[in-house]
Amino acid sequence: MAEEQEDQQQQQEKTEQPTPKRREEARKKGQVAKSQEVASVTIMLACLVLFYFTIAASIDQVARIMRWFLMEAGRFEMTAEATRTLFVRTLGRMGTLLFPLFLTVFVAGLGANLIQVGFLFAPETIRPKLSKISPIRGFKQKVSLRSLVELAKSLFKIVVVTFVVYLTIRAELVNIIPVGWLGPWGILDYTWSVSFKIIFRVCWALVILAMLDYLYQRWEYEKNLRMTRKEIKDEMKNTEGDPLVKARIRKLQREAARQRMMASVEKADVVVTNPTHIAVALRYDPDTMAAPMVTAKGRGYTAQKIKEIAAEHNVPIVENKLLAQLLNKMVKVNEMIPAELYRAVAEVLAYVYRRGGERARKWNRS
Repeated sequence: MAEEQEDQQQQQEKTEQPTPKRREEARKKGQVAKSQEVASVTIMLACLVLFYFTIAASIDQVARIMRWFLMEAGRFEMTAEATRTLFVRTLGRMGTLLFPLFLTVFVAGLGANLIQVGFLFAPETIRPKLSKISPIRGFKQKVSLRSLVELAKSLFKIVVVTFVVYLTIRAELVNIIPVGWLGPWGILDYTWSVSFKIIFRVCWALVILAMLDYLYQRWEYEKNLRMTRKEIKDEMKNTEGDPLVKARIRKLQREAARQRMMASVEKADVVVTNPTHIAVALRYDPDTMAAPMVTAKGRGYTAQKIKEIAAEHNVPIVENKLLAQLLNKMVKVNEMIPAELYRAVAEVLAYVYRRGGERARKWNRS
């Protein structure tokens, strides 16, 4: 009883690696190992590189947009058409300014996800389900291990950002007072330099966090995909059929093949033995065969049955240990013997002929 309970418990535990079919089904449902931190830090680094190389041109473009807007505002007439025109033109100029940023965010986010999971379209993830708005399920998700990990990541990011900002500002304290003597552009340049340092250092810390998070997501993904022994057996039944039924079919097929083989022994010309462990039945018809054929063979119990059938039907039995071993090893049932065994088999058939066996007279005609 205890052994049965232990076996049932092992059947229910997810200890087996997921099958390819399980992985494919999970991918179709949108269940993949993906870290949002990787996408976030990739977007942040891409935007940082963009700002580093385009900040001067962007500031100049912002100044020109502001100058144009103020000039247009001075000539502005309070009419619906004028308001619409000013709004559209302002929106167009701002769109031109922000387009590189939007494109960078899109490409970086898309690239980060493609690197992690490849191209994936899973419409099932956006299909509405009532279970998604279940209060009980929502509560379970909030107190799950994943929610705790997400909370820990958020706290870690806050601590990292705070620590990096603190260290950077503390190192810049000696330069803050002289900044007051600089002009507006000098103050702006210094502010951008310090901000770039802070963001750059934060990015490196977040890269490490993203790598750790991706490893955790992979581990959790593999853990959730694991299967019980029962699930694997059920999958095999659904895809390949019941193993017990297949084993039974194979057994019946082997039995039918064995019966056909035994039935061919009575038509053999000679049975070569080892003498007790191996028996090989040979048949040769010079009118229809290019060489003698192995019609039956076997070891142990099968060899004994072949000899019994041969004796019952007066088929000559010849003991030749080496030839019996070679025929059993080299030739399959219903195959012609190879050329290297022609001489040895010819000697056996000639011996049977000399004994005057009725079946061996065919050899004489050849």
